[in-house]
Parts: sequence; C-alpha cells; structure tokens
Amino acid sequence: MTITHIDIYRFSIPMEPFTIATGTMNHAQNTFIRVHTDAGFYGVGECSAFPMIVGETQDTCLVIAKDFAKLWKGKDALNIPERLQQLHDAVAGNGTIKSAFDMALYDIAAKNAGLPLYKFLGGEKREVETDITIGIGRPEVMAEKAIFFKKSGATILKVKLGKNAVEDVERIKQIREAVGDEIKIRIDANQGWSFGDAVFALQTLVKYNIEFCEQPMRTWYDDKLPELMKLSPVKIMADESVYNHHDARKQIESGSCHYVNIKMAKAGGIYEAKQIHDLAAVNGIPCMMGGMLESRIALSSKLHFVYSSPNIKFYDMDTCMLGHLVDPCVGGATYDGYFLNIADTPGIGADADDKFLEKCEKFVI
Repeated sequence: MTITHIDIYRFSIPMEPFTIATGTMNHAQNTFIRVHTDAGFYGVGECSAFPMIVGETQDTCLVIAKDFAKLWKGKDALNIPERLQQLHDAVAGNGTIKSAFDMALYDIAAKNAGLPLYKFLGGEKREVETDITIGIGRPEVMAEKAIFFKKSGATILKVKLGKNAVEDVERIKQIREAVGDEIKIRIDANQGWSFGDAVFALQTLVKYNIEFCEQPMRTWYDDKLPELMKLSPVKIMADESVYNHHDARKQIESGSCHYVNIKMAKAGGIYEAKQIHDLAAVNGIPCMMGGMLESRIALSSKLHFVYSSPNIKFYDMDTCMLGHLVDPCVGGATYDGYFLNIADTPGIGADADDKFLEKCEKFVI
C-alpha cells in the first residue's frame, strides 16, 4: 500500500491556563496529520508538543513533519518498522512529532485489516478509569478544585507539585483534609525538587497516603534515584527519566523506580511504547499510560494501546478534560464520568472535525 501524500495541520486547541513545575500552557500546541494511501483511505495522527518537557514546539513539529512527509511519499504504508526507521535515520529524538506519524501508520494498518486498533494489536477491552489532574496553585485553591472533582465522581486525583517542597506539603495536607481518606492521591513533581527537597517532601507526605510520586528530580540526578528509593516511603514512578526502552532498562536495572510512565510524545509512538511496556512487564514494573495535552484523537490511540497492554495498571488519561475549550474530534474515545470507552470501528476510530480544520494552517506534501 503506497503513501500518496500527507496533510499537515497546525492543530492549536484553546484551553484554560494549566500550570506545572516547569511552566504554564494556555493552548495545546498540537499537530495533526492525515497520511493518504492509494487504497483510498488515510490514517490520522496527532501529537501535543510540551516544550518545557520534551524540547519540541508546535513550530518544530510542523517543520520536521514536512521533512518526514517527503521521506514517506511513494513508500509502503504497511511496513511500519521500516517507515519508522526512516524517521530515526533522518532525525534523532523528536519523539513528539514522530508519535503522530507512528499513530497514522497503525491507523492505516488496522483499517486495512478491518479491525479496531486494539484488536489489531491483540488486545481486549477492560475497565479504564482515569485520574484527574490538579495544576499547581495556592493550597486552598487546589483543595477547592479537589472537592469539585470529588463531587463530580473522581476517585483518583493526580496533584502537580514541584515549586516549593514546604508549600507542596501544605498543598497535599489541605487536599487530603478536604477530600477525606477514601480518594486516591498520586503526586507529580515534574522534576521540580532537589534531592534534599525530595527526601524531605516524600518522608513528610507519606502520612497523607500517597499512591506514588512521579519524577521527583531533574533527569540529571538519575544517579541519585537508587538512594532516594531507599529513603522514600512513597513509591517512585519514572516519567521524564524514561523516553525509550533503553532508558527503561537503565532505570529498572539500577533500581531507580517502582513504576514507569509511558507517553507517546516521549516514546515516539506505539511501536516504541510497546517495547517499554514489554520490558517493564518482564521485570515486574507496572506502567502508567500518560500524555501531554492531546485531543480525543490521540487519546483514542492511547486507549487502544491500553487495551492491548496488560502491564499498564495506572491511567492518567484526562488530557482533554484539562480545560480544553474546543473539542476538535469526531468519533473516538468517550468519557462516562472518569471511565473511558470507544466504539469497535476499524482503526483508531477518531478523526478531526473538518470544520475545525478549515481554521487551521495546512500544508500538503
């Protein structure tokens, strides 16, 4: 099956400001593509650039997407490993935009097989309940947000920390007092703490029944994680410390994490995410499905991946619930409260709304 041309869109989604330890976003810097084939159908791909984390911006994604599209014209869409290796040979890193191209290939392959993507990947549906994220703010404001989410049916809160360890303890104290003991609380420092701050925070926060802590320190302190693992009564999840399965191997073999957060924008898509998942599974390290600020298009591909990945035990799949002011997706994954589901249509089962695309900058290669 030959790739004939590729449509590339600047897929900006307005949203309420969202703050983490490394910065604030007021719109989702996304890129959307359609990879057309001579079979008469196309595959869709979406990625969400989070420059403070991955170093890619929407503009860099658009520039590199044009280069990638030129490489793929006239090539076989069904040879996924070969197509992805082309991208790796051309440009190192840049997993965010690579994930959109990866997603489009899997959409094409599953559509060609006449199967929903999760069945194409050998999976089956199961119950998936996402957490809901509280961005960094004043402790009392975060506590009010926690109460709101609890009243809306949330049973798992993910709380962003990492600005100031002492204030972070106060944030969690007020949230736990506000929501009670039944609701789960997991925290994400987004690399915001020093080693000393991490030890202090985690040893202090344990009394508030914390499920785990994501990425307490900058990745350049990865060598200190084994020591932190010994000192922390709270379990540690690697996020920015694991982009690919080589990173996962190093984290696991050095005793640096209890869990791993898989994100398509870091890994470069489903192909590499599966390698991370399988390596972690063999070593008894449960994984979480995470994300950046994707719409329900990329969310749908992640849900299919979850269904086919039994070692994913935690679900941080609230990205398009985090203040997106527009839903640019047709079809795709749906929320029933905080539970996700998707129809059994071929491929990913999601696409962009053509009316939304009319307002987007477009490139055809």
